[in-house]
This record gives sequence, structure tokens and C-alpha cells, in this order.
Amino acid sequence: TAPPGLIHSALGLPDTCALPQAPAAAATMSGPAAETPSAIQICRIMRPDDANVAGNVHGGTILKMIEEAGAIISTRHCNSQNGECCVAALAQVERTDFLSPMCIGEVAHVSAEITYTSKHSVEVQVHVMSENILTGTKKLTNKATLWYVPLSLKNVDKVLEVPPVVYSRQGQEEEGRKRYEAQKLERMETTWRNGDIVQPVLNPEPNTVSYSQSSLIHLVGPSDCTLHGFVHGGVTMKLMDEVAGIVAARHCKTNIVTASVDAINFYDKIRKGCVITISGRVTFTSNKSMEIEVLVDSDPVVDNSQKRYRAASAFFTYVSLSQEGKSLPVPQLVPETEDEKKRFEEGKGRYLQMKAKRQGQAEPQP
Repeated sequence: TAPPGLIHSALGLPDTCALPQAPAAAATMSGPAAETPSAIQICRIMRPDDANVAGNVHGGTILKMIEEAGAIISTRHCNSQNGECCVAALAQVERTDFLSPMCIGEVAHVSAEITYTSKHSVEVQVHVMSENILTGTKKLTNKATLWYVPLSLKNVDKVLEVPPVVYSRQGQEEEGRKRYEAQKLERMETTWRNGDIVQPVLNPEPNTVSYSQSSLIHLVGPSDCTLHGFVHGGVTMKLMDEVAGIVAARHCKTNIVTASVDAINFYDKIRKGCVITISGRVTFTSNKSMEIEVLVDSDPVVDNSQKRYRAASAFFTYVSLSQEGKSLPVPQLVPETEDEKKRFEEGKGRYLQMKAKRQGQAEPQP
């Protein structure tokens, strides 16, 4: 059996160390039927090429590490019983909050734990801690919940059943079932957007949707993919964050930082050789934040039998910062068309809903 620090290499995850949280179980693993730990931790030092323009770690880099940890633990679990081999594919990332910036030179500790399994999906909860290795100081920087589905290696369009997880306390399964039903409903409500297309506009006015909307075109190569020829979910998430950051910077003309990501939905797999278009546009602004919708379309240019399709979508929230890192007011968006006005009101509803939720969590419990 490979040493724990080398287990990650089978999935092609560079510069990371995947450490099972239960070393005793890892030491006795001898095959798919052996007991699989339900929690792991990935550690990696943040390097200069991980930085954004403000000098902190790029939000997309953190999202990619979060997905790597989720992919490892969910794939391990789905192959923990004798049966058809499979790979866990990312289906959705629920709201992810960026609680504190991570600096270059710090060590990222990404902890992932399986918290619920349904018949065909796995819920993974991830926490990211940053460690200053000079002082030993640690702080929580990110929390996220991801959902994976197991796809057969013989037929990647076939979804397999998930082995049940052993719950550590009473009521945990019922809590997980409620979360599963909630994310399933939310995912169904977002599919109607799949026909939306971001169209360029000539000579747009400042502070309008068209002024800051941006697109990135990317040819999917081998380095973007798993060993089975499909794009890593983390690669797509990082590209989405880059486009959202460009949109935010164009709108504000200042330094910007990712504050949160609201439900990244993955609708279909992206294959090696496809050309993907990642488009972003501002949908709503409050006094100190802006919501940016990001759409990912895949074009299988070498396959005439398949048309262009929507592969993923998400809402990113950014804040504007001064050179000293202090929060700045965000220029107010000027929606022009009826569709833009409708998206603005929908974004306002999401903003108010999340604001009320945060205030409710902050209230002292009796």
C-alpha cells in the first residue's frame, strides 16, 4: 500500500498531501472492501503563483483545493465496497463563504468529511484553515458543502449507488436528508436559466451590465482533466472565479475580493478537447457588495453529433477594497433592459434573504 502522503497521486493532484483523519484505518487498507476513513485533510503551502493582484491567495485556488479534497474522499467512499469501479463527479457546491483572507507563505489545511449519503449522491463538508508556520497561528478561512455522484468507469453516463455511511450520532441522517432535499429543490429551480446567453454590446455606458460583462474562452487540455478525460470540477470553479473577478474589477475600478459563492451547479460533464466559454455579468449591487452571475458553456468542436450546452452556473459575491484593504462603496448598477431589471430584483431577494439569515445566526440564543 502506498504511504498516506502519496495516495493523492493516483488522482493527479499536484503539490498536495492527502492525509486520512483515521491513520489506523488507512494503515490497514488493502483493497476496495477495506474500511475507508470518512474524513481526510489536504495540506499545501501557498506560493507566489497562487496570489491575486492584491497579494492574497486567489479565491479560485482555494475553491480548487476544496474540490480536490471532496473528490478524493467521495471517490474513496464510493469504491469502498466490492463492485463496479467509479469516479465521484461534482454535481453542486452549496454556498461557500470566504471568512478571512489567506496569505502567501501560509499553509492551507483543507479538511473534508462525508456527512450524508443518499442512494446516488454524497455530501461532503469542507473546512479550510490557514496556518502561519512562523507563529503557529491558525484561522478558519472557508467553509463549503459539496455534492458528488458516482459515475461508472465503464460507462460515465451511468450513475451508481452509493455505499451507506456510518453516522456518528443520532439524528445526523435525518438532518442530512433535509439538506439533500433542500439542495435538490434549489438545483431544479436554477435549470430554467440554462438558455441565458451573455451578448456583447457596443459602446456601453459605465455602471451598466454591458460595461463590465466579460467572457473567457478556454480549450480544455489534458492538464485540466481527470485520468478519465473529464474536466476537474475545481478547474472549472477557478476559471469561473477568474471571470467573476474581472467583471467585479471592471465595475468597481478598485481591488476586489471574493466574499462568497452561492451554489455552483454542474449540469453536464466537460470533456477533453471541448472549448468552454465562461461568461460573467453583474446582476445586483448593494452598498458594499456586488452579485455576479457566471455561466459556463461547452462546445464539443471535434464532435459534430453534440451541440453547445450549458455545463455550469453560479453566483459570486465580491466586495470592493481600498489599497489599505478597507471596504469601499460599490458603484450602483444601472439595469437597462427588462431582463436586467428582473435579474436585479432576483439578486436583491437573494441578498436580503442571506442578510436575514446572517442576522438570525448572530442573535444570541436564549
